[in-house]
Amino acid sequence: MLDYSNDIYNPDFVGITNYITLFHSSIFWKTMWNTVIYLVVAVPLLVILPLIIAIVINQKLRGITFYRVSIYLPVVVSIVVAGIAWKWLYADSGILNYFVTLLGFDKIGWLTDPKYSLYSVILVTVWKGLGYYMMIYLAALTSVPTDLYEAADIDGANLLQKHLTVTIPHLLPAIALVSIISSISAMKVFVEIYVMTQGGPLNSSMTVVYYIYQKAFENLDLGYASACGVVLMVIIMAISVLNIKKIEGGKFSA
Repeated sequence: MLDYSNDIYNPDFVGITNYITLFHSSIFWKTMWNTVIYLVVAVPLLVILPLIIAIVINQKLRGITFYRVSIYLPVVVSIVVAGIAWKWLYADSGILNYFVTLLGFDKIGWLTDPKYSLYSVILVTVWKGLGYYMMIYLAALTSVPTDLYEAADIDGANLLQKHLTVTIPHLLPAIALVSIISSISAMKVFVEIYVMTQGGPLNSSMTVVYYIYQKAFENLDLGYASACGVVLMVIIMAISVLNIKKIEGGKFSA
């Protein structure tokens, strides 16, 4: 609604001009598309992989405490430290490219090639969130009645059938919760982008939140950044309300 380009302390009222400029910006739609890719790729991985890990970790295995701590350790590591560490791994002379060359392939520009940059950052987000969502599933697994597994054994169900018919239905509320949290987190991802790529190369890894930061604090285009923030807020609210209604409607009740 306001334009701060002339005077940051006395902005001009411009009505919906910022929104019109926003929706006609090719960079904005590029960042929206990148954010959608982030959502579509990261969220299923953060819902499914921690679930599988939680089911495995919930078994009586030797050294299970060590495995749980190892998987949860990335959660307590600062995202800035994690981003810098992964940036070293992704470097042209980093360990990942070392193994790539050992296999006889050319080095990959993990963070410098537009084809790989966004997915390289997504991998860090997934790695960082696995342990957190695993703990949610582990807490939910304690509520699954053991007699249901015994009944499934009597019916001759194998391991996969037991989890499909007993575990998964009882974990649906937890799965819904993880879906909501991970979706919101994917929509507002920022630190990974800031530390590892700063939206490059060629805006290939720029997401909406980083775009807002760039416009607001680097270009001082506060009105435009605010309009972009409002659009993002509406999208996040729509996703949250949709998920909440599904939960309240009983579709995710155990």
